[in-house]
Amino acid sequence: MAQMNMLHAINEALSIAMKADERMVVFGEDVGHFGGVFRATSGLQEQFGRDRCFNTPLTEQGIAGFANGLASHGMTPVAEIQFADYIFPAFDQIVNEAAKFRYRSGNEFNVGGLTFRTPYGGGIAGGHYHSQSPEAYFTQTPGLKVVVPRNPEQAKGLLLAAIRDPNPVIFFEPKRLYRASVGEVPEGDYQIELGKADVVKQGTDITVLAWGAQMEIVEKACVMAEKEGISCEIIDLRTLSPWDIDTVAKSVKKTGRLVINHEAPLTGGFAGEIAATIQQECFLHLESPINRVCGLDTPYPLIHEKEYMPDELKTFEAIKATMAF
Repeated sequence: MAQMNMLHAINEALSIAMKADERMVVFGEDVGHFGGVFRATSGLQEQFGRDRCFNTPLTEQGIAGFANGLASHGMTPVAEIQFADYIFPAFDQIVNEAAKFRYRSGNEFNVGGLTFRTPYGGGIAGGHYHSQSPEAYFTQTPGLKVVVPRNPEQAKGLLLAAIRDPNPVIFFEPKRLYRASVGEVPEGDYQIELGKADVVKQGTDITVLAWGAQMEIVEKACVMAEKEGISCEIIDLRTLSPWDIDTVAKSVKKTGRLVINHEAPLTGGFAGEIAATIQQECFLHLESPINRVCGLDTPYPLIHEKEYMPDELKTFEAIKATMAF
């Protein structure tokens, strides 16, 4: 298997998918010759031509609407929203059009071949317009799938699965890992099933759950906990909509405890949905309240980014508090 970073893995997935599907087009702000602001689409225009990889005007609503139109006519559009913070002008086109296209036509027409790629999250000193984690907004929209990889292997396999899924998918890419996350990636074409969580590490005392860039954080916290004699089971959710309730519930029934970590603010974050579902599924097995370690209920702060982030120390303290309840 080749060693590559997350950007390389995403680029390779796009190239493989474009070779396999002549209907696939890639577009967004600066994605053409420039290769995107992070270079995720580097070389695709040279490889496949300007008709299949091209720049758009700076209009996210237009990008999403154009993607809906292409998908409704049988194309396979992969649209890049340059930063997840910029996705809000496209919100109506995504949640009111893309998500409901199949439903409102009684399955007469759909936009199932549509994928939105977008980098999300903090850790790069980007300030409040380049650091948000808006995934929860889309998990409450029936008709959309929401996917977040944690490493290059997942980025490639999940993106190929997302592009080929018969539903519109929003693919959130943790940008602070673009070049920082390097690992072995299988060669050629492969897919990782959407909707299935990954049990990264088996444990007996407590379940610790996260996704995307926060997986590295919880793994560090669990190493600290293991030194205190606490056996942690670590789960990477990978797909937030639909999320793998069965795998998480099975783990919590075994451990009796759950800590959820995500970068988005606490209030309205997806951890609340997970906590509500798991307490319903596992109520008689719980040994302590479900604990959430999340971002603060403030706009993302530039100079206080370190204080805002739900880091390994906050997660470690939450694990100890949950164990001691």
